[in-house]
Amino acid sequence: MDMDMAGYLRFLLALIFVLGLIALVAALARRAGWGFPAAAMKRAGGRRLGVVEVTPLDGRRRLILVRRDSIEHLLLVGPTTEMVIETGIEGVTEFRQALLETGQLETGQTVADPGGGDTSPRDDGAR
Repeated sequence: MDMDMAGYLRFLLALIFVLGLIALVAALARRAGWGFPAAAMKRAGGRRLGVVEVTPLDGRRRLILVRRDSIEHLLLVGPTTEMVIETGIEGVTEFRQALLETGQLETGQTVADPGGGDTSPRDDGAR
C-alpha cells in the first residue's frame, strides 16, 4: 500500500511539473509575440465585424448573418462547405425605406423585424 501511495504522489508531482512547463512556455511565447496579439482585439464599441444572427436549418447546416461595418452578409455553413448566399444586405431601416419608396408600404405602417422587434418610427426617438 505504501508503494502505491508513493506512485500516486510521484504521478501528481509530475503532472504539476508538466502543467507548469506548459504555462511557462505559453507565457514566453506570448512575450516573444508568437501568440494572438492583444492589440488586435477591439472593444465592443469599436468593432467592425460581428455575428448578427445564427439560425440552424437542420442538424448539419446553419444560416449565419454577419455584419461588417454597416453591411450584412448571409452565409450558409455546413460541416464540409461554406457558401455566401447574399452579400451587401442593408439594415432593416434601409429595407423599410425601400418599401416606402416603391409604394409597397404606407407611411405609419410597421415592418416586422426578423429579430422580433418593430421597425416603425417612434415619437420618443428611442429604438
